[in-house]
Amino acid sequence: MNDRKDDRSAGRSITLPIEGMSCASCVLRVEKALQKLEGVAAASVNLASEKATIRFDPSVVTLDRLQSAVEASGYKLILPTATQADDKTREAAAAGDSFRRLRHELIVSAALTLPIIALSMSAMTKWFMHASPLSADETNWILFLLTIPVLVLSGRRFFRGAWSSLRHGTADMNTLVAVGTGAAFAYSTMAVLFPGLLSVGGKRPDVYFDTSASIITLILLGRMLEASAKRKASDAIRSLLALQPTTARIIRDGQSIDVAIDAVTPGDVVLVRPGEKVPVDGVVTKGESTIDESMVTGESIPVERAEGDPVIGGTINKYGSIEFRAMAVGRETLLARIAQQVEDAQGTKAPIQSLADRIASVFVPAVIVIALVTFVVWYGFLGAPFASALVNFIAVLIIACPCALGLATPTVIMVGTGVGARLGILIKNAEALERLRKVTTIVFDKTGTITEGKPVVTDVAPLHGRTVEEVIAYAASVEKRSEHPLGEAVVRYAASRNITVADAGSFQSVTGFGVVGIVEGASVTAGNLSLLEERRIPTDEARPVVARFASQGKTSIIASADGHVVGVIAVADTIKPAAPTALALLQSMGIETIMVTGDTKETAQAIAAEAGIGRVVAGVLPHQKALLVKELQQAQKTVAMVGDGINDAPALAQADVGIAMGTGTDIAMEAADVTLLSGDLHGISRAIRLSSRVLTTIRQNLFWAFVYNVVGIPLAASGMLVPTVAAAAMAFSSVSVVSNSLRLRRFSG
Repeated sequence: MNDRKDDRSAGRSITLPIEGMSCASCVLRVEKALQKLEGVAAASVNLASEKATIRFDPSVVTLDRLQSAVEASGYKLILPTATQADDKTREAAAAGDSFRRLRHELIVSAALTLPIIALSMSAMTKWFMHASPLSADETNWILFLLTIPVLVLSGRRFFRGAWSSLRHGTADMNTLVAVGTGAAFAYSTMAVLFPGLLSVGGKRPDVYFDTSASIITLILLGRMLEASAKRKASDAIRSLLALQPTTARIIRDGQSIDVAIDAVTPGDVVLVRPGEKVPVDGVVTKGESTIDESMVTGESIPVERAEGDPVIGGTINKYGSIEFRAMAVGRETLLARIAQQVEDAQGTKAPIQSLADRIASVFVPAVIVIALVTFVVWYGFLGAPFASALVNFIAVLIIACPCALGLATPTVIMVGTGVGARLGILIKNAEALERLRKVTTIVFDKTGTITEGKPVVTDVAPLHGRTVEEVIAYAASVEKRSEHPLGEAVVRYAASRNITVADAGSFQSVTGFGVVGIVEGASVTAGNLSLLEERRIPTDEARPVVARFASQGKTSIIASADGHVVGVIAVADTIKPAAPTALALLQSMGIETIMVTGDTKETAQAIAAEAGIGRVVAGVLPHQKALLVKELQQAQKTVAMVGDGINDAPALAQADVGIAMGTGTDIAMEAADVTLLSGDLHGISRAIRLSSRVLTTIRQNLFWAFVYNVVGIPLAASGMLVPTVAAAAMAFSSVSVVSNSLRLRRFSG
């Protein structure tokens, strides 16, 4: 089995918010702090969502220990509460508070920075020098006093972050901003308090209070725009959880009462009226209706639901009133599990991000060295004034920010997995999202994947002058008491045609052959040729019909009454209506398609011909499916496996990308990387196209993030960028990366 999936079951996995991160360097520091703990198998931190996904052994390391490790690195890990809803409410509140704080700091900073810039620019004009009632010293003192609250009130987040980094022996974006703005302010303060020390040739030294204030303001503006964009990137989870209503109407002691959604327990009987949302997962116990499940499965056509059918929390009841028994509530509902899986996927890292991580690990120290070298070269070797060398030093610090690098990949993953969830494509991790576009071969299980997964009556061939209704009436009457899937198909067919079915007496099930019984005085059999031969019933006229159906991949049920064959019923697991077009689309994309099944070669070839699939491998056992996938991988093919059953799980785990049908078993979905919630095979091509778009967007982001620094740092070092312009460019780089990622939200598949 693939090594990449061997660690899936190792310990417990949890995703938790982290406060205080500002750039890619912060991400690496938190990851290292977590990964060096004994009992932590893996830790991945996402700057865009500001969350850490941690896989750990609870018997070795506790949540409190994880929290302590993160706090020791200078950040704050938020532990979970009792319910997912509470966690999301708290996270939303915290994000709202953080955004409001950021906006308040920006308003204060901008309100003070604008007069600082206006006064600084005016002081450089001839009019001001001749007509202003303020002297140069008085003007500098006013600028000094106006700049202090900008740094203290609005800029303190940067200085606190820089101090925290310094205490832990590291450096991050806060370090760059704090050193840059602090150096400009310190030099300017010296020029105000002790002008004689910095004057050259009797000329009064310049001040750079406007530089310090404008850098703080522009970076705060960039952060606020970035925070707003990141909130949009995580809309997918909020949208999913918003589907669940806040109350439910349950029936207790014969009375319907409205209760909070958290008060619903498994076993409660829930009443849903037309137009209302289904509050939790359950099984219908009374009534019939049509349910719109598009918001969960992505399937636009409403589905019929009657007694015994499942319903999903968050879906909309269209017409009839239904009662259902609650089966899953809270974190156990499908909606909550989907939201959690999307969040887990958003916290994972795509392999393409490794380059950015390696660069980020040395980026800030390297920038500080470059800035110092810039200052020394300008001041010590080129003979530039101290102030000019200082300005270039500050410009290098400010232009070089690792934020864009840190956001280039995770924002795209967040948006991409969210878009997938909206389309009914649940992607488990970023690695699968990246690998999908590389798939060259797709192996399909037959039953439940290409076919509907349950047999239906396809043909009825009456014999000896009997009618279709008579053949079905005889067969359904004895099959009504059978639990065999083929018999159930006959009974369903009779009900759909409104054919009267009698009660059979002396019922007997002959395992592997069929059923017998007495129907309205007649001795009736329904089964295969062997059953009729054993009971010495002539089958000469039935044999060619059975052979014809067999050549079409159909199973025959031969019905007889009082020793004479009355007809042959063909039953087959029919292909899904969308299968031929979905498979043709994949083949047009240059992808090889293979169908694998345990059925006979004849049945498999008949299904393959109808579906239009390229290659068939029949008569295989469950473990042989995984071996087939491995053989294809050894032939240097990137293989996706599509299945829905327990017997498909080994092959799903072996494949480079495992794709499970949402209509299948939980074990198959657990083993797979991608789940198609609606079971529509068109979701595969949509997922591949989404993967391609995601990788293209990531490459665009990384390209511009790298180019921005490759071009910006030399310009700043050469004196061609003033610090204010550098600050504006730095803020724009992060916003542009997130905005480019948000374009993915328009992807429709």
